[in-house]
Amino acid sequence: MRVLIIKTSSMGDVIHTLPAVTDAGKAIPSILFDWVVEENFAEIPSWNPWVRQVIPVALRRWRKNLSAKQTWTEWKAFRKALRLNQYDLVIDAQGLLKSAAISFFAKGKKAGFNWGSAREALASLFYRSKCQVAKKEHAITRVRELFSQALGDPLPDSIPGYGIDRARFYDEKFNQPYFVFLHGTRWTTKHWPENYWIELAALATAKNFGIKLLWGNEQEKARAERIAAISPKIEVLPRLSLSHIVRVLANAQVVVGVDTGLSHLTAALNVPAITLYGPSNAILTGALGEKQIHLSVQFPCAPCLKRECTFAPSSAFPPCFTTVSPSIVWNEILKLISS
Repeated sequence: MRVLIIKTSSMGDVIHTLPAVTDAGKAIPSILFDWVVEENFAEIPSWNPWVRQVIPVALRRWRKNLSAKQTWTEWKAFRKALRLNQYDLVIDAQGLLKSAAISFFAKGKKAGFNWGSAREALASLFYRSKCQVAKKEHAITRVRELFSQALGDPLPDSIPGYGIDRARFYDEKFNQPYFVFLHGTRWTTKHWPENYWIELAALATAKNFGIKLLWGNEQEKARAERIAAISPKIEVLPRLSLSHIVRVLANAQVVVGVDTGLSHLTAALNVPAITLYGPSNAILTGALGEKQIHLSVQFPCAPCLKRECTFAPSSAFPPCFTTVSPSIVWNEILKLISS
């Protein structure tokens, strides 16, 4: 059985789809998946053994250059690649108009969320098989239910299995235990205060733990350098590709992060981790897996799901994060290490 998945972005959303692929692979021995995904995340689906082919798409990049000849040349090549195979089923696991439009060009019966379940209701008009899935469930559960209905296999009640073999990313050069701090995220409201990161780093380095810091832009690099300034045991890594980042995460002893795609990747790798949730709802989108600790703020307006803080707009950081102190995080780290 050949199935095409449409799930283009973001990193967290792509990772949330992996357990549904694993479920189907275990239930239907003959099944193989092709997957349409944004070019920046094209490596991720290939880590699951039931994914045969990854078809990269560049919607984010194309939108910035709609009038460029190269954009339309690449779009035609993508559409041609999409139509090379006749699929038994095409599953739009995103439920957006853009993903539904992509599914339109693929050959095969279309399946996706129904009008009341899709993130953009109009997307459901593109599907022959419309699946009803509750919106108030975790994102991973929603996709697992979608695949279960679309493929006609029973929904397992097991812990999500991402299908990623962490051992393939082990690297002998990471021979000393270390922590990774994931301090960067796009939403300003998801940022844990910088002085909290510095205080947590001081607690860790005082006990001789090394720390590695990742960054994705100049602002995050500057923050990482300020955190690292307190101790030679803290290393600011160079800007890394996803293939190198996954190795850094896979070999870590503990990862502490805000709600970002790399925190979900950490969970998929089965690395012990603590994730900090301010405006986001850990019940609906928390990083799921073994040894994953969620620390959610305790505040009247949380989770607000807002990109900008309306409780204290002039604050450098949302005041809700004062309820998750470095000492609280450090105690959870100690629990993970001892277990």
